[in-house]
Amino acid sequence: MSHRRLTPDEARAWARVARTVKPIGPKTDDIETFIDALEHGEPVLRHGKAKSVAPPPEKPATKAVKSPAPPQNRANEKRVRRGKLELAGRFDLHGHTQISAEAALPEFLARKQAEGARCVLVITGKGKGGEGVLRRNFLCWLEMPAARALVSGYSESHPRHGGSGAWYVFLRQA
Repeated sequence: MSHRRLTPDEARAWARVARTVKPIGPKTDDIETFIDALEHGEPVLRHGKAKSVAPPPEKPATKAVKSPAPPQNRANEKRVRRGKLELAGRFDLHGHTQISAEAALPEFLARKQAEGARCVLVITGKGKGGEGVLRRNFLCWLEMPAARALVSGYSESHPRHGGSGAWYVFLRQA
């Protein structure tokens, strides 16, 4: 790579760009404070000064997630797992927020029940470390009155249908 000098036009352009750049990290005169704060595990502000913070408040105990209730009809669950009972629909929650998923799930289940469906697949995804927000809240959403009136049972899906990232939802007859 050759080291040539900038032309006057290039130098002016570079000077305009350099004026708009904000340096990240600590200022050179604050480097010692920054290193000390990092070594002691203290929070550090953008410009290197240690921030004094009160310890975070204790979080209230969260509600334990219930394990899936077995479907009313275990024979149907086995038939789905073996591929002998077709899934009447799939609902993928990827791309949904908690709020949109909570609203859309009962609508989907009601529509499928009206069509006469007996079993649908709801894909929640696994999330980071198997503890995704949608997966964690899915069972709570099925316990809400709007969904409880539609659902007779649910179970984790077979690996070919998504394994722990998806659920079979068994619907009551309309």
